[in-house]
Amino acid sequence: MKNEFDGLVARLFNGGVSLTDAVGLLERSMIEAALHNSKGNQSAASKQLGIHRNTLQRKALEYGLDDCRGRSRRKPAHRAAPVRKRRLGAA
Repeated sequence: MKNEFDGLVARLFNGGVSLTDAVGLLERSMIEAALHNSKGNQSAASKQLGIHRNTLQRKALEYGLDDCRGRSRRKPAHRAAPVRKRRLGAA
């Protein structure tokens, strides 16, 4: 495994890839693989990667990954707005 990684590093370095770009490529690939392995489950993917779920969401948005789109923050129907009951009887 180390030999393969060293070979990859040599190819990236000799190919003129900057450190920032190389880190981005590795990070994006690992996030994609974790999301694929966890079938899109962000919590499971973040545990595989050893990062917080919020960090995973932020990085996925940064890399434009569709699998990690945030859900809309909508309250459930039963919590949307309290319904005031009218009192029956004398006022």
